[in-house]
Amino acid sequence: MGVIFEPFKIKSVEPIPLTTREERLARIERAGFNPFQLPASAITFDLLTDSGTAAMSAEQWAAMLVADESYAGSRSFEKFEVAVRALTGLRHVIPTHQGRAAERILFSCAAKPGQRVPSNSHFDTTRANLEYLGVIADDLVIAEGRDPASRHPFKGNVDLDRLARYLDQHAGQVPFGMCTITNNSGGGQPVALENLQAQARLYRARGIPFFLDACRFAENAWFIREREPGQHGKSVEAIAQECFALADGCTMSGKKDALVNMGGLLALNDDTLAARCKQLLILTEGFPTYGGCAARDLEAFAVGLKEGVDERYLEYRAATTRYLAKGLNDVGIPTVQPPGGHAVFIDARAFLPHLPPEQLPGQSLVVELYVEGGVRACEIGSVMFGKKGADGRFEPAALELVRLAMPRRCYTQSHIDRVLEIAAEIARRKESLVGYEMVERPPFLPHFTARFRPLAATPAGALTSARSGAPAAGR
Repeated sequence: MGVIFEPFKIKSVEPIPLTTREERLARIERAGFNPFQLPASAITFDLLTDSGTAAMSAEQWAAMLVADESYAGSRSFEKFEVAVRALTGLRHVIPTHQGRAAERILFSCAAKPGQRVPSNSHFDTTRANLEYLGVIADDLVIAEGRDPASRHPFKGNVDLDRLARYLDQHAGQVPFGMCTITNNSGGGQPVALENLQAQARLYRARGIPFFLDACRFAENAWFIREREPGQHGKSVEAIAQECFALADGCTMSGKKDALVNMGGLLALNDDTLAARCKQLLILTEGFPTYGGCAARDLEAFAVGLKEGVDERYLEYRAATTRYLAKGLNDVGIPTVQPPGGHAVFIDARAFLPHLPPEQLPGQSLVVELYVEGGVRACEIGSVMFGKKGADGRFEPAALELVRLAMPRRCYTQSHIDRVLEIAAEIARRKESLVGYEMVERPPFLPHFTARFRPLAATPAGALTSARSGAPAAGR
């Protein structure tokens, strides 16, 4: 694609909030220097997440108008079930209000405390739901997946030798295996079809179920089509179907590649496990034919599963992330290579070498992006995944990343050009950025609600609280 143009027309618009630097300084300080705690009315470019932030299509909105809101057995569920089965081939389709609900239900019914679940890289809610149950979540991504600069085309792949040794070492302790497509924690990197096939063989040889965390299944299939030998002539939909055929089940947040604002699912083949999951669903989500969703959400979800595998749309989406990554690289900001599908991940450790991991360089950068230009981004580093070791010492995350997630069908090239101007200004004075410390830390998913304070004042562009020596937000 030469000129990046949207393969759609825009029929509805929403004003973008514009704020002053002084307003943003005051806002971020009141928020405990955590962009998650900022109101949307204070954000100009919201790149916090691609989850549930898509602009839905005219066909999706039209489908919502014919939704059948019957409590049990609605026509809308029937459409949804047909669409999911056509894509995944899985027999039991269980709707949930979003992906983490599907994770909680599956894990509660299929895993026990002390067991272990391997994956390429568990993302935040997946890991938290496992650890909340006392299950150990292990990451077995290939070495290239831990190297932001590596240009391996499938950095989300599982290390197959490690997985084989792991399954033998922990025989009897692994209730199921997982693989996240694409691998969000490692920079939105895809998993090759060949690697998925090999994983499936390893699990099946040992009688262990294999599940996909499939919220970005379409983007993963697109990368397989573009990068994997022998796959280019296939449709994205056909490749996605091949991926699902390797699995015994999947969890999915429809808020990503299904292009909806709310909805998720758990799909699986095991009759006994499905019955247990449906019972827990009734207890916590709702009846199995709506699962915590309005029927109109299921209608939009069914349409989005088809729109999400449209190759013209996926080509455009991949081009936008490449454009943003190149623009950042051109002004001296290193990013995970090659660019992923749903986001660009800045390597904050390489960009801010004067800030050690314990000073949370990713958090420093997300704060600065907001203060400089109203850009909200997400830290994926030692705030999200750092922890205290057995000896009480801080153990940083393997990577210190800042994710600029691209909401689907929302922003245009001029919006991204403005984000690049903001990033260039930060790059010009990057040595002035200060470290942060966490002063309030919840036990699970700390990045959502933690509070921080800057560690020191800087010269130009210093934060008000650092300059004034304001007290910490509390411990």
